[in-house]
Amino acid sequence: MPFAALAALNFASAALAAVISGEPADYRQLVQTLQPGDTLRLQAGVYRYGLAAHNLNGLAGKRITIEGPAHGDPALFLAHGGRNTISIKNASYITIRNLVLDGQKLGVDAVKAEGTARYAHHIAIENLKITNHDANQQIVGISTKCPAWGWVVRGNVIDGAGTGMYFGDSDGSAPFIGGVIEGNVIRNTIGYNIEIKQQKPREELAGMPRQPQVTILRYNAFSKAAGGAEGGLARPNVLLGYQPQKGVGRFDRHLVYGNFFYQNPTEALFQATGRVAIYNNAFVNTVGVGRAIMIMPHKGVAPKSISIFHNTVLASDIGIAVWNANRRFRQVVEANAIFAATPTTGRMQRRANITAPLGKASDYLLSPQAPLGRLDLSPRSGQLRGSRLADALRGDPAADRDFYNTLRHKGFAGAFVYYGADVSRPLSLQRRSIH
Repeated sequence: MPFAALAALNFASAALAAVISGEPADYRQLVQTLQPGDTLRLQAGVYRYGLAAHNLNGLAGKRITIEGPAHGDPALFLAHGGRNTISIKNASYITIRNLVLDGQKLGVDAVKAEGTARYAHHIAIENLKITNHDANQQIVGISTKCPAWGWVVRGNVIDGAGTGMYFGDSDGSAPFIGGVIEGNVIRNTIGYNIEIKQQKPREELAGMPRQPQVTILRYNAFSKAAGGAEGGLARPNVLLGYQPQKGVGRFDRHLVYGNFFYQNPTEALFQATGRVAIYNNAFVNTVGVGRAIMIMPHKGVAPKSISIFHNTVLASDIGIAVWNANRRFRQVVEANAIFAATPTTGRMQRRANITAPLGKASDYLLSPQAPLGRLDLSPRSGQLRGSRLADALRGDPAADRDFYNTLRHKGFAGAFVYYGADVSRPLSLQRRSIH
C-alpha cells in the first residue's frame, strides 16, 4: 500500500476513536456504545448501579478504556445487593482503571468475570481501590470464573476482603493463563490474598493460546497480619495450584518474583504445586504458625519443576519445605538467606544457601526485628556473601536483579544485595514501583 494511503488509513482509524465523558446519570448507556479505541472518562461522583462490561470487545492495539479520575475526588462505585459491582462477560481488550469500589459489607464481588461467560481475555484492571468486601470468606475483590487469558492486574489496593483475588474455578475448570499480577497491595483478607486454582486438562476454545503460557506475580505486597480465618478455614497468603497434567497447558509455569510476603498467624505465607520459580522475594512470618514457603501436593497432585532461589526468609518455624514432590523433575533450593527454626525440610537439591536460627538474623541483616516502616532485610557489611550466583538463573525476567531491581553482585545469597554502605531501605506495605 502506498505510504500516503497507509497514512490516511491510520488517520481515519485514529479519528474514529472517541473520548467520552460520563457521569452517574448516563454512564450505563454510554458503556454499551463504546467501540474499539474509545475511552469513557467517568467524572467524580457516586455510582450506584455497577458497571456491566458485557459483550464489549476492543481490538489488539485499540483497547476500550473505562476510567475514573487519576487524581482528586474519585469515581466511587457502591455495591448493590444481588449483583457484582464490575461484571465482565464475553469481553476482550478492555482496560478498567482509577475507580474506588466500596463493598458496603454486602455479599457481592468487586470485579468478576462471570461464570456464565464464554471468555474474558486481555482485560486490564488497574489502580482500583477495593474496600469493605469482607462480609464473609467467599466474597472476592477480583475474580475470574470463565476461561481468561492475557489479563493484567496492576497497581490495585485491596484492603478488607473475604479473598483478595481468586482466579479459576474450584473444580479446575475456567483456566486463568498468561496473566501478569503486579504492583498490587492486598491486606486484611479473611482467606487468601490470592489464589490461582488448579487446572484440569482444558478444552479447545477459539483464541485461547495453545503454546506454553507463563503467569507472573511480581512486585506485590501480601499481608495477613490481622483478620485471617482460623482453624479449618485458615488460608495461606498466596496459593498457586497445579497446571494441567496432560494436553495443552502441561508446560505452563508460574513465576513469582520481587514480592513482599508479610505475616500470617494461622497459615503459611506461600503454598504452590506444579511448575513454579520463586526468586528475589522477601518472606516474613514470625507470628503464630510461623511458616513461609510450602511446596506440597494439592488435591492429590505432586509438585513438579520447582526453583527457589535468592529469597530472604524469616520464619519462626519452617523457612522452605518441599514435600512429596515428583522426583522425575528437579526441585532446587539455592542461594537463599533463611533464618528459621527449621530453615529447610523435605527432599530437594540444596546449594549455597545461608541459614541460621531466627534469633541470629540480626547478625546478618540490618533490622530484621523491626516493625513495618523500619524493617530492613538488607545484608550487613560483609554478610551473606556466597561463592556464586544461583545456577537456577536461566533467563527468567529480572532473575539477575535483586528485590529492588539492582543488578546482582556476584555471590550474595538472599533477595537483597549489599549496596556498599549500611544504608537503610525499610520495607512497608505501600504500593511497589513497577520496574
